[in-house]
Amino acid sequence: MKRSELLNLIVERIIREHGDQPYIVAIDGVDAAGKSMLAGELAEELRDRGILVSEASVDGYHNPRAVRIVRGRDSPEGFYRDSFNLESLRKNLLKPFRAGGEYRLHMFDHRVDSSDPSMLYEFKPGTVLVFDGVFSLRPELRRYWDLTIYLSITEEESLRRGVERDPGDKEGLSRRYKARYIPGQRLYKAEAKPEAFADIIVDNNDPSNPKQE
Repeated sequence: MKRSELLNLIVERIIREHGDQPYIVAIDGVDAAGKSMLAGELAEELRDRGILVSEASVDGYHNPRAVRIVRGRDSPEGFYRDSFNLESLRKNLLKPFRAGGEYRLHMFDHRVDSSDPSMLYEFKPGTVLVFDGVFSLRPELRRYWDLTIYLSITEEESLRRGVERDPGDKEGLSRRYKARYIPGQRLYKAEAKPEAFADIIVDNNDPSNPKQE
């Protein structure tokens, strides 16, 4: 299908299901699957339809670097289990948004390894939260989502895109993908089985022509 058709399919479903109550869309997928791109396009399309939108990413809820690498810099288990502060994510964003209270879109900036709390946002009736990030369909988070989307790409495509988009040491990054990120995603899939719990699964190997599975 065309990308515009995929967006319309998702937006029409949200319009049918959401009302004045809090509504959260989660976009999951392996590294470089296109999660943030789809999240941004979806948020824009919803706003064009007159729907209030907040946007957040699991990237705004990283753990400090010392916690992220406690099992080793290249540990797949460390990538899956230690990358993100799920307690902070639930406390500061998901629970208060779900309750219709005040929430924060991010709490930490992993680029400078420092606390970075956003302003407090007051929930307004009818707001849709578009959330993206790896491991979003892990058991600890599933109950917060109203609609879940899983973007599927091959490991080879994940590696290619991940290395291509980074301006740094591509050889070193390639090694890290092979040692940490790709095996970490395998661990996540084996334990959490995200595709079994996703409402919509999309083959996104060709982003211009996604295929709903």
